[in-house]
Amino acid sequence: MILSCQHITKTYGSETILRDVSFHLEEGEKAALIGVNGAGKTTLLRILTDQETADDGLFTVPSHARIGYLAQYQELEGDCTIYEEVRKARADLLAMESDLREMEASLSVIPEAEHEAVYSRYETLVHEYERRNGYASESEILGVLRGLGFSESDFDRRLSTLSGGQKTRVVLARVLLEDPDILLLDEPTNHLDVSSVRWLESRLQKYTGTLLLVSHDRYFLDRLVTHVIEIERGVSLSFPGNYTAFSQKKAEARKAALHAWEKQQAEIRHQESVIRKLRQFNRQKSISRADSREKQLQKIERLEKPLELSSDMHLRLIPVTESGKDVCLAEDLEKGFSAGPLFTGLHFLIRRGERVGLIGDNGTGKSTILKILGGLLIPDAGSVRFGSRVMAGYYDQEHQLFDEGKTLFEEISDSYPDRTETDIRNILASFLFTGDDVFKLISSLSGGERARLSLAKLMLSGANFLLLDEPTNHLDIESREILEDALNSFDGTVLFVSHDRYFINRIATRILELDCRTLTEYLGNYDYYLEKKAERVQTPGSVSGNSSSVTAASGKADWQAQKEEQARIRRQQQRLANCEATITETEEKIRLIDEQLSLPETGTDLPLCQKLSSERSELQTSLDQLYEEWETLSLEQE
Repeated sequence: MILSCQHITKTYGSETILRDVSFHLEEGEKAALIGVNGAGKTTLLRILTDQETADDGLFTVPSHARIGYLAQYQELEGDCTIYEEVRKARADLLAMESDLREMEASLSVIPEAEHEAVYSRYETLVHEYERRNGYASESEILGVLRGLGFSESDFDRRLSTLSGGQKTRVVLARVLLEDPDILLLDEPTNHLDVSSVRWLESRLQKYTGTLLLVSHDRYFLDRLVTHVIEIERGVSLSFPGNYTAFSQKKAEARKAALHAWEKQQAEIRHQESVIRKLRQFNRQKSISRADSREKQLQKIERLEKPLELSSDMHLRLIPVTESGKDVCLAEDLEKGFSAGPLFTGLHFLIRRGERVGLIGDNGTGKSTILKILGGLLIPDAGSVRFGSRVMAGYYDQEHQLFDEGKTLFEEISDSYPDRTETDIRNILASFLFTGDDVFKLISSLSGGERARLSLAKLMLSGANFLLLDEPTNHLDIESREILEDALNSFDGTVLFVSHDRYFINRIATRILELDCRTLTEYLGNYDYYLEKKAERVQTPGSVSGNSSSVTAASGKADWQAQKEEQARIRRQQQRLANCEATITETEEKIRLIDEQLSLPETGTDLPLCQKLSSERSELQTSLDQLYEEWETLSLEQE
């Protein structure tokens, strides 16, 4: 056991956030810490990192254990560059490398009598440096930065110029490179695109330490954790398995707990009824029996009513009218900004009843497409045509369509003047805005509150074609599941952008991937997309009958573009194979030199020693460059 929490409690003022949190983690275990927003997950991580103190209870970790922590929000100060900041994670290895270079240089100037002692220290240091994979340190730094979405042009950017999300990615890179014994990550997939999330997923799967992870990304949790710890009403419950297994067990446990509570409530009502009747008889014997039953009733340990999903948000999306069969047709769509074109010649058709997921890396233009369809941007070229009776409703991930000076009540009442005050209050209450909350200024709302207000407006719109830009951002897991259920039962049409792979998997009936300024279609959900994507990489000469480039309104594939893409993939695979062969050859040369350096006769031959060390250094530099090239090629192929 490497981490143990026992009866942790924490209160702020009159509000108890944590009142009995107990669990333990074994070495190498990967666990998720989940709960609704405000349940105390971040508070617990801050307690475990000594940034806050528990009011009661304790946690224990071995004295030798190193803890790495990623907070949701970073206050990263200093004027160093991204690369310099991340490089600090390997400061000890870099210092070791500097010492090795100094020792190598000193061998040629110190007296011969001291050579043996210096060389002995040198060998010890080399052994430790190799054990910690020091020769690959620089290439690993570059690989982590690229994996988290930084390009080489970003490496020299100053921390003072970065956004909050970029700073979080810098700290995540540094924490990963520190390779601690216990890794505490609070929403690490925030600010990452799908490619970076997949890279992080792969990195954490190979991590050998203990991981405690807070995340709303259920797909991410499913692929990583084997233990789920839920905080509900300040108390922790532990479940073996991934998130899906937890969700099933939790539903069963909630159903059983609700049944037990209802059964106890029925028994209490029955006993109270009997007591009333006995007292009504107004005889000494019946009154004594009533008193006896009442004492027994008071001794019953009352069960707390379990929380139900339906007790949170209430979301039901009902279109005012049914649209025509063809909902939206885009032809030769083109849009660019000062940095250059985002996409050119896009063609796609969306039909009634489809739920289409638009995916791709950050900056490819997904949100721009939604804004064009929503009438917020004008395309540089091409056209968008809507079918008959189409009513579009747009959900903005940045919630810029709100009037910051209005209250929640005013925002709803001004948008829907035919609604009564009672209607508006009931609608806002169904999205957890009760009492005086309805008079909050929009400018004062949190990200989660803005998301809920957007969903309330969407519910009222009666639209039959929903354009959703990152609708699950800022929503806790239960709220996401409520939204998923609402969309799956929606009778209209949905086009959405999301990085939430679990959400995509549950909602999408078709996926459009925006990559290299073109769209590729996959007729299925996210798992299907991954399967077909893998097939295309493994057999680049084949094209699945259910996936094709969407390059004309008629749906016909651009044959020439496909051939060029297949040729590009084949060239890339050949480059990767050549690179791997050269790495193997270089590693073998280094191994032979290491064997020669370990021979006793080599240790007494200083010129040979220096010659071999120099050759080894050159080979290692070449190997580092090859590792770097291999990582780049691997990421591109992935």
